[in-house]
Amino acid sequence: MNRFFFSVQLNSAELYDPSTKSWTPIANMKYARKWHQASVLDNGKVLVTGGLTNSAELYDPSTKSWTATGTMHYPRAGHTASVLANGKVLVAGASLGDTCMTGASPGDTCMTSAELYDSETGNWTITGSLNNGRTGHAASVLINGSVLVCGGRAYMFYYMSSSEVYDPLTKIWYMTGDMNYKRYQHQSSVLPNGTVLVTGTEEQGLPTSSAELY
Repeated sequence: MNRFFFSVQLNSAELYDPSTKSWTPIANMKYARKWHQASVLDNGKVLVTGGLTNSAELYDPSTKSWTATGTMHYPRAGHTASVLANGKVLVAGASLGDTCMTGASPGDTCMTSAELYDSETGNWTITGSLNNGRTGHAASVLINGSVLVCGGRAYMFYYMSSSEVYDPLTKIWYMTGDMNYKRYQHQSSVLPNGTVLVTGTEEQGLPTSSAELY
């Protein structure tokens, strides 16, 4: 298994065809990125955000091309991007730069800010801030339309078990139950019954197999 921390950003992209189990290179993105996020919008386009930058761009499957869209208010890396029921995209948290994401400096702290992308206008608006700054966290859109964010890291080697929920109606985050383990760079999945499965994390740079339900 290869592990990369201080690696270069790439702008390359490719498509996977499940029928042939093969990959095909496509047009390069406008900007090179790492630790970015990608979200499938209601119109079928793919929004790619951040990656040590505040830029964002859209991939159009019909033309197989990339176009720039509105820039976020802040550069972000290690953030989350969640498509809400109204079609907007909630981007939350992030590192303030390369060093926060890699934990290279004890003074690095991570962002509490969050913002919303409107696919109809291409614009970003600031929304309610997280209660705790975090990067490398996980986010899931719950069946009631709210967004659960859990874990991540606040600063160098300070992994978190805390969780909070964003209410799209009030645009406010509120704290909810802590996880049983501190987690960073983990995954969360909403199950058919509405519970959320959280899997993995790392301890001292090594992956773990733990899992839990919210």
